[in-house]
Amino acid sequence: MADEKLTLSLDTGDVVIKLRPDLAPGHVDRIKELVSEGFYDGVKFHRVIPGFMAQGGCPDGTGMGGSKKPDLKAEFNAEPHVRGVCSMARTSAPHSANSQFFICLDDARFLDKQYTVWGQVESGMEHVDALPKGEPPREPGKIKTATVS
Repeated sequence: MADEKLTLSLDTGDVVIKLRPDLAPGHVDRIKELVSEGFYDGVKFHRVIPGFMAQGGCPDGTGMGGSKKPDLKAEFNAEPHVRGVCSMARTSAPHSANSQFFICLDDARFLDKQYTVWGQVESGMEHVDALPKGEPPREPGKIKTATVS
């Protein structure tokens, strides 16, 4: 179980994310469960804002959807939202994270302790940087496959 990694295979290359169950065990379990079911395969990055973050994990690509699983209880932690941090997206309700997540393209410390950090990009950040920009992008980048090892 030590140092499990999530690999997102994008069109431009692989992004390897170190999972952090020490910070958010429930969120890491959810991501691993969704990956094992193939949920993220083919899912778009529907919101990519330069200098801020890239968001994906919505099955219909609109940013309004999630998995059929119940929403997660927040696991806010003190890990800072800095470049390469992976955190869960949610509505204005604290306990509404489900399947959508975002990767910080730059420091976003104003999100600290308000969103659940669950991972850190270890390699391939250049592939996240290369995702098409927009809300939504005209030709969104997508996750070809997601695997945990």
